[in-house]
Formats: sequence, C-alpha cells, structure tokens
Amino acid sequence: MYSEIASNTRKSIFLAMIFIAMIILLGWIFDQVYGEGRTYTGLTIAILFSLGMAAISYFSGDKIALSVSGAKPIAHDENKYIYHLVENLCITAGVPMPKIYLIEDPAINAFATGRNPKNASIAVTRGAIEKLTNEELEGVVAHELSHIKNYDIRFMMLVAVMVGAITIMADFMLRSGGLFRGGKSNDREGGSQLFAILMIVGIILAILSPFIAELIKLAISRKREYLADASGALLTRYPDGLASALEKIANENMPMRKASTATAHMFISNPFKGGRKKFASLFSTHPPVEERIRKLRTMGV
Repeated sequence: MYSEIASNTRKSIFLAMIFIAMIILLGWIFDQVYGEGRTYTGLTIAILFSLGMAAISYFSGDKIALSVSGAKPIAHDENKYIYHLVENLCITAGVPMPKIYLIEDPAINAFATGRNPKNASIAVTRGAIEKLTNEELEGVVAHELSHIKNYDIRFMMLVAVMVGAITIMADFMLRSGGLFRGGKSNDREGGSQLFAILMIVGIILAILSPFIAELIKLAISRKREYLADASGALLTRYPDGLASALEKIANENMPMRKASTATAHMFISNPFKGGRKKFASLFSTHPPVEERIRKLRTMGV
C-alpha cells in the first residue's frame, strides 16, 4: 500500500517536472529567435493574466465547482448518516471536518474541492447515498478525503497554471510571426544553420506543446486518482469497499445531469461515462476503472 502511494507521488512529480522543462525550453527558444534586449510586454501581460486567472480559480474555484454541479449544503440533522460517516473518517484521517454537499442526481459519484484541508468541501450524489452499501460509501468518501489530505486540488492548480503558461507562450510565438520571419537569426554571423534549426524546433514546439501539455495534465490527473485510491484504501483498511463501489459505478454507467468538462477531473468517476476504448482513455481525466479495481484488489493493508 505504501509503495503504491510513493510510486504515484513520484510519477506525478516527474510529470510536473516535464511541464517546467517545456516552459523553460519554450522561453529559451523564444529568446534566441526574437532578439536581444527586447521587452516583450505582450507576452508578460499574457502570462500575468493567466496567473491572475489561476489565482481566482485557486481562491474561488471550489465555489464555482459546487455551483456548476448543482451541489447544495447539508447540515447534520438533514442527513445524519452521511454526516457521521464523513466525521468518523475525518477523525481517522486526522483532517478537519469538510463542508458536506448533496447533489440531487441518481448517478453514483462524488468529488472533493478546496485549496487545503481547512477550506475543503465534499459533494456526494443522491445516487451514491442510496445505491452504495456502508462499506462502499466509506470507500468513496475516503477516496475524496485523500484528495484533500494529499493537497491534490493545490497540485492540480499548479498544473493548470503551467498548461496555461505553455499555451499562451506557444500562441504568442505563432501569432507574432517572428518564428517564420527568422527573428534575430539573420543578424548573427555564422549561426544561420543553428538558428534555422531553432526556428523549425520552435514552430514544432509552438504547434504541439499545448496538445502535449494537455495530455500531461490528464496523465497527472489519472495518477492522482490512483494515489487517492491507494490512500483511501489505507484509511479504511478495506480496499474492497472502494473496488466494489467502482464496480457498481462502471456497471451502471450513468452520466450525470450537470456534467461539465471544467469539473470532470474532480469526480471519483468520469461524469460523462460512455465507452471504454483504449484510445479514448488517453484523453480521459480518469484511469480505466477496471485497472483501478484490479489495483485495489491486489493491495495489502
């Protein structure tokens, strides 16, 4: 169990480092092509704008996600069962009690949001409460509490900032036309071949980097799901509870009424559902449910 958690953490950090390397490489090629001593105000403003939007998302993203999903807060007396279940798991996990929300949807699903354990919320669908056994629902809630405890929301926000920076830089490089005009390369003696290569690499990177960045983001999202599965199973000491819940979700294959691409990665299972083709899984925010179940059922606690 601990090795599974450590492995997924290492892989997520490695993928984040690839992001940083891509940003540095784009910035270096941009500088080589566009000339010395020039101030690129437009690029600076664009990056600052993306960081500003990321900050808004960071501090208000939880409210937006809850609103988009149609989640409504529930108090202790409105649903003592789910309240006590979450409370007991929080005591075990050693995290503060999050705000609990209910989504009036017959599909089985749940998600957690919040920038840290002190400002966290968990939303559970009506379908999850009514269709899952106590052990299965415990597994689902433990998975979501693990996202909170592991600071997954903060980590994914960092990833989102990197994706935004890469996309803006690539777009600016293409729109400015400097790559196609040759930038400052024509002014350098004896370096025309090198700068021709840099321009070609720059064009390829500018076109492909947003696509690659999005794939890396999805890969990180899938790794964080594996990590939350492992952490949640460690919390309940009963991996089969979550595995059984995932089986029910997969067999039901019911899409949510208010599914949104902006919040899809937050749910325990893809809210859009649909087919299970391997090619489609490359662009999915979640790993294949069959693989998640297999991993859970081979874990020792």
